[in-house]
Amino acid sequence: MFVEEESAEAALSALIPRIVGSSVTYRFHTYAGKQALLKRLPQRLAAYGSWLPDDWRIVVLVDRDRDECHDLKDRMEKAATQAGLGTRQRPGINGRVQVTNRIAVNELEAWLLGDIEALRVAYPRVAADLARKSAYRDPDAVKHGAAEALRLVLKRAGYYDRLGYLPKVEVARCISEHMRPSCNRSGSFRVFRDALLSITTL
Repeated sequence: MFVEEESAEAALSALIPRIVGSSVTYRFHTYAGKQALLKRLPQRLAAYGSWLPDDWRIVVLVDRDRDECHDLKDRMEKAATQAGLGTRQRPGINGRVQVTNRIAVNELEAWLLGDIEALRVAYPRVAADLARKSAYRDPDAVKHGAAEALRLVLKRAGYYDRLGYLPKVEVARCISEHMRPSCNRSGSFRVFRDALLSITTL
């Protein structure tokens, strides 16, 4: 699995076994940011294209941030097809799907905001009525970015208020330990979850 930063690896390390079970093996390739991943992606996929075993699957996950979703997805899809690897949108020979490209809308932190109960278990001082507030009903649509929204939620509850920034890896690890993949309110998380289920039951 290719991810753009350590916080994604921290969250998914806890979530993947709960989604697909403990018998599925996986390995992370973690990059120093989204642009580093996208820059290296064509070369890395080309290397896999010549020898990828039949029972291996590659998952690429990036944040949407402020990019146009279709353009970003198209860039990822082209990297796979140019490497000779089939994707869900552009299957290979005999309909093979070797690469699954997914986008976290708008950032990975939206997935963390998608399970308020897990957030409150990890950080008990967070307001009990947070899930009922309209600004957080659709975590993929929070204004000013999900990471900033999550930072402000935690700051108001007295967490990390002196730091001035969100310690993303720590927060991702703490919240994901309590997340329930079947109950997340983030649409992009549910799409990611269902994609993992589909490629591990082939």
